[in-house]
Amino acid sequence: MNVPLLDLQAQYASLRDEVREAIDHVFESQRFVLGEEVQKLEASIAEYCGTKHAIGCASGSDALLLALMALDIGAGDEVITTPFTFFATGAAITRLGARPVFVDIDPSSYNLDVSQVVQAITERTKAIIPVHLYGQCVEMDGLLEISVEHGIPIIEDAAQAIGATDRGDRAGSMGLMGSFSFYPTKNLGGAGDAGILTTSDDAVAERLRRLRNHGGRNEYQHEEVGINSRLDELQAAVLNVKLRYLDEWSNERARKAAVYDELLDDVPFELITPSTRDEARHIYHQYVIRVPHYRDALMDHLKQHGVGTKVYYPIPLHRQECFAYLGYHEGEFPESERAARETFALPAYPELSETQQAYVVETIKSFKPERQA
Repeated sequence: MNVPLLDLQAQYASLRDEVREAIDHVFESQRFVLGEEVQKLEASIAEYCGTKHAIGCASGSDALLLALMALDIGAGDEVITTPFTFFATGAAITRLGARPVFVDIDPSSYNLDVSQVVQAITERTKAIIPVHLYGQCVEMDGLLEISVEHGIPIIEDAAQAIGATDRGDRAGSMGLMGSFSFYPTKNLGGAGDAGILTTSDDAVAERLRRLRNHGGRNEYQHEEVGINSRLDELQAAVLNVKLRYLDEWSNERARKAAVYDELLDDVPFELITPSTRDEARHIYHQYVIRVPHYRDALMDHLKQHGVGTKVYYPIPLHRQECFAYLGYHEGEFPESERAARETFALPAYPELSETQQAYVVETIKSFKPERQA
């Protein structure tokens, strides 16, 4: 049996007519940038996330960059974040001349270990970027207390967590700003690159709208130098269709996760399933397991039997060549490094059938650890 890690074709098949109608509407209008579809999406995302504003942009990477620009972060500044994340988190900080300051992760959630944040704060710290990894929010209460006490704004990297909650608050609504990605593989994915920012601060929202559009209030009036990161109407049109199904899809992902949790309970070797905090809603952008001793051999076994898997993320940011200048060394963030060695994602998406899911688990259980040298 073939079980891909993700099956976007199956999702599209269920939405084909709605998506094509929405795209045709944009072509008929011949308005391709910052039109009514973008305005509709921004209003809908703001309402969904529980914020006053949402500001569309060209990608999740740009969302992070714009958020930092809105805080005037630049050379000599420091931004605290996690080394166990997608490259864009650290890259946005570095592109502005600032310095990423890494804090290790909690080994059960893979999210930023809030208990280690205070010791990383210096007089140069200008922001904290918690990453809501795999679809579960960072434990935000403690982080928000730190933010208030030290006067340091929080930018939530919620690229993988739209719809996730912490104690009832939606991802992207708890910090000063939230940044989201609509890359096609996300729970809410477009037909290419797209992103959005959320905030309830009127002044921040106004500045973000300028910064995404060359720093100008209009085409020929520029108060500052921004970037060109406008959201396409075509992307917004597709996303407006998909947003109606987002909660249904995320709930189905959680159901798939619960099935895996039960079926993997009696695996005859050490395998650790994801943990979810009681006060959190996990949307399972990824279903990531930990296999301390046989990760690579098990992945190879699954591949040989037609099951797609992937490691997120095999090289933590502090070990990336381009960040060598930061001076971090191997072993400095042991939990991030251990997660990079031991974790990988299984297929877990709404269209995954019960038969496919059972096959994945049967294949895992047929693995013989002693085959690993």
